[in-house]
Amino acid sequence: MSCQRLLGLIGRLYDVEDEVPGPFPGNEEAQRLRSRLRQEKSTVILQEIRTWAETEVGLPRSGLGKAVKYMLKRWKALTRFLDDPRIPLDNNAAERSLRGPVVGRKNHYGSKSKRGTEVAAIFYTLLETAKLQGVDPALYLKTVVERALAVPGTVTLPKDLL
Repeated sequence: MSCQRLLGLIGRLYDVEDEVPGPFPGNEEAQRLRSRLRQEKSTVILQEIRTWAETEVGLPRSGLGKAVKYMLKRWKALTRFLDDPRIPLDNNAAERSLRGPVVGRKNHYGSKSKRGTEVAAIFYTLLETAKLQGVDPALYLKTVVERALAVPGTVTLPKDLL
């Protein structure tokens, strides 16, 4: 089997995921469907991938050989999504959530102080968590500040910010 065939098999794993309507992870019904489809279809595809990896190892020190060895060594973790319909097929969402802080850090060359770094980490965490929960981050921050200001003694802001 060629690498092109392997890429096709990986594409088929995504096709199985696409059979579940709505956003990931979905409600209980969507999760039951995803679990069933993964057991019926993804398991077979993964077996083909594993067979390929065990027979087409390439030269041990080549890029392909190292990649196949890496994949087989982590096979259990790579196929963990089969056991839980709430586990995504890939970690693209996590990678995307890290993009903002990384680009921001590059744009402002760090926070220049330990406290600045801590504050930036808090805000990035709040904003990315809000996004993951489907909440508008700006509206979330506005609401939090308004509620904090409504409770006497909780927040003291300079008059020019009020």
